[in-house]
Amino acid sequence: MSVTQMKPNMDHWQERVDLAAAFRWTARLNMHEGVANHFSLAVNDDGTQFLMNPNQAHFSRIKASDLLLIDANDPKTLEGPNAPDPTAWGLHGGVHRACAHARCVMHVHSIHATVLACLQDSRLPPIDQNCCSFYNRIVIDEEYGGLAFEDEGDRCAALLTDPKKKVMVMGSHGVMVIGDTVAETFNRLYYFERAAETYIRALQTGMPLRRIPDDIAEKTAQQLEEYPEQDARHLAELKAILDAEGSDYAR
Repeated sequence: MSVTQMKPNMDHWQERVDLAAAFRWTARLNMHEGVANHFSLAVNDDGTQFLMNPNQAHFSRIKASDLLLIDANDPKTLEGPNAPDPTAWGLHGGVHRACAHARCVMHVHSIHATVLACLQDSRLPPIDQNCCSFYNRIVIDEEYGGLAFEDEGDRCAALLTDPKKKVMVMGSHGVMVIGDTVAETFNRLYYFERAAETYIRALQTGMPLRRIPDDIAEKTAQQLEEYPEQDARHLAELKAILDAEGSDYAR
């Protein structure tokens, strides 16, 4: 029996399994930072109830049954032994309250996305196919205000009101990616880190960069958005690898 079929009596089980797999693979790719980053997934219509990783848990150890069910409108959320990280509550709670279209929210301090966030000009030019997929689809936060407690979370959420903008480069901080599902959002996070790496490494050569024309960049972005099932198949393959290794992520 696949470990994905070992379902305890918990609500939103498949969503929990998908999110746990995303945590495990993010750790494997070294795109996390210590125990400081967070993923969340809305489970009700307006997005105000969401699953999120427990406080100070390493991505490589998170299981489906570990995930917290959070209510963004509950003022007692930060009380009790199972309270989430206050910065996760501030950032993710703010986004889920303000942006119902942000069903899944992934925030990391991955190396290359964070290098991009540290540049005076944090735009990602369309220099290759991966970079093109984010053309006109990124918002840049230029006003870093310290740790993402509730006020900072609300400020960041206000930058994500355009549903087309699904990546926020958080200046001097990291990156936040949103999407409809875990598969879509993780796929976007993965390719954004790859695109940022390509750009940063290209800059390191000191040579002139080849820039794809704007109309071709937009065309490519649209083609990739419409490409059938790549995100779902990507996550399914990762879960298959974890299952074959006997991982306990789906428990």
